[in-house]
Amino acid sequence: MRRLLTHTILFLLLVPSLHAQDSISHQRDNHYRQLSISLEEETTGIKSGICNHQLQSPVIVKVTDESGFPVAGVHVAFNIIGQPDQSKGEGLSHPLAITDSTGRAQTVLILGSKPGTYRVSCRIKEGFPDNEVIYQARANRKNWVYMLIIGLFGGLGLFLFGMHTMSEGMQQSAGERMRSILENVTRNRVVGAGVGTLVTTIIQSSSATSVMLVSFVNANLLQFRQTIPVLLGAAIGTTITAQMIAFKITEYSLLLVAVGFFIQAFSKKEQVKSVGYSLFGFGVLFFGMHIMSDAMAPLREWTPFIELLLKLENPLVGILVGAVFTALIQSSSAFVGIMIVLASQGLLSLDASIPLLLGSNLGTPVTAFLSSLKSGLEAKKVALAFFIIKFISVLIFASWTIQLGKYLVQFTPEASLQRLIANAHTFINLVLMIVVLPFTPQVARLVDWIMGKPKEHEKVSFTTLYLDSNMVTTPSLALNLAKQEIIRMGMIVRTMFSLVLHPFFEKEASSLNAVYTHEQEVNYLRDAIKDYLLLINKESVNSKRVNESFQMLYSMNEFEKIADIISGGLANRAEKWVLKDYDFSDEGKHEIKEYHQKVEKQLKRALVVFEETNLQKAARMKSKHKEYRTLSYDLEKQHYARILEGMKESIDSSKTHLEILALLSSIDSYTTNIARIALDWNQKAT
Repeated sequence: MRRLLTHTILFLLLVPSLHAQDSISHQRDNHYRQLSISLEEETTGIKSGICNHQLQSPVIVKVTDESGFPVAGVHVAFNIIGQPDQSKGEGLSHPLAITDSTGRAQTVLILGSKPGTYRVSCRIKEGFPDNEVIYQARANRKNWVYMLIIGLFGGLGLFLFGMHTMSEGMQQSAGERMRSILENVTRNRVVGAGVGTLVTTIIQSSSATSVMLVSFVNANLLQFRQTIPVLLGAAIGTTITAQMIAFKITEYSLLLVAVGFFIQAFSKKEQVKSVGYSLFGFGVLFFGMHIMSDAMAPLREWTPFIELLLKLENPLVGILVGAVFTALIQSSSAFVGIMIVLASQGLLSLDASIPLLLGSNLGTPVTAFLSSLKSGLEAKKVALAFFIIKFISVLIFASWTIQLGKYLVQFTPEASLQRLIANAHTFINLVLMIVVLPFTPQVARLVDWIMGKPKEHEKVSFTTLYLDSNMVTTPSLALNLAKQEIIRMGMIVRTMFSLVLHPFFEKEASSLNAVYTHEQEVNYLRDAIKDYLLLINKESVNSKRVNESFQMLYSMNEFEKIADIISGGLANRAEKWVLKDYDFSDEGKHEIKEYHQKVEKQLKRALVVFEETNLQKAARMKSKHKEYRTLSYDLEKQHYARILEGMKESIDSSKTHLEILALLSSIDSYTTNIARIALDWNQKAT
């Protein structure tokens, strides 16, 4: 019994010693092995929470040996090493923790009273002084959702304002030339695509390009079919904006704002001022991106938002969201910019971005549709063609968005996510142009088939009232009939002249349809009268008849030239003018009306001179021509005087105002030529 008691006492004394030896052996074993510590994947990145509350997710670290196997029983020390100034109440649930069988140890961070970044040191307590990882978390105010909305919409407002300002500055410096290029686009498809790319790159908006095309087609300056290659080029041009946005220059945004402002404010040259205005807008654009980026930071830990973004990887959902959002803000470039902001915060993957880009393509034509609502059928076809082209891009890429993302990563492995999104935008639209450009005639036929033919109007048929081929054998009577037809032609020209001024003052172009119809009738009569006079001269070689025919042909050609100026010059400018959002000054309107009335009197006199061979009126017309030429010069001087006084209406309308005066002066010259030929012919006859 005594021996048993002695053995028991010895055993109890030896157990702590054995346990201590095991612990020392374990620590020596851990020390012998090279251990490493790392943050678990779900712990990486900056987490967000509310001030004075603990984070929803714990801080988890994992300890592994040199072979990567987890190590249990290791003491891990957690320590707060950084917090906002004057913050109170921050802490850790377990400053010291031991790794479990999976090698993991964890603690929970309690955020302090001040918003900002909190940093936690996580390291193996003993034996590995250099092995440490840093965990970061951000504390937000209780009203962080309200602040996020303010920051997001405020930043978006600055972003859109910057894009509008940049586009406006570019259009001020090159917009008129770009409109001129579009007006004169050739039928060559490749050239048309190049023109669309160039124009959209300069004005920074494919929507603006499409709206211009709608207006040009509506004004009969372009045919609908000519716009399709230009629209394909515009799709490429708008991707240049995304490439610019993908550059990480947000930290220099305020510098761009400052430089652009001072250039715009202090430069005296309009061209340089426009460049400064564009630079200012470029800076505001990036500053807006910076504000949106900061505002969206808390969303990285907001589970509902993360779940929503994951749904965007579904192509159908992503395309729908992209189309709706782009249609609302009416700018694919702005939407791509927002995508790049989300990507910079780690909120958007490339797999989710590509469906959004396709949807953005689909939403872009909305602006063109809106601008074509009050336009004719041909202009509406432009908007529909734009939509069909964009829809083709969805058909091409919708089924392999993930594979496209992989190809882009393989092709540019070192590119950032922002750059990959911009590259995807460019690639999609480049492939679209390559695929569709050879088939633009087929696209045009498809649009024609969908839209149908315009409502059938009674076809306008022109005819002569006085010409009679049976009378050519009697030249004197036949010449009289020809003269009556020329007088009728002159009366039609006079009607055109009275109608063409209405759109400039009433901003309403309906009267121009009659002008164009009359112009067609004038051309018809010109050809018919010319053929009739040739028949007369074949029947008679009398010199007197030949001279009389010559006078008629000359006067007829002058009337026809006046008709060309009215339809090709004044009417075309009137169609553009009604689309402008500014008007003539009151003084300018009065001057144009006054000059128009005087030229109209000359036109009436010309008809009398031709009909009656009234030489007295012919002489008066010549003297009036000199008077009206002086008047034209005086009216120009008065217009320039108003410009120098800074009258805004005169400045805005200057180009059109001067063109109208010049065209009216040309019409006065042609009417006076009718008087001159009458006087010359009378002198030769005597």
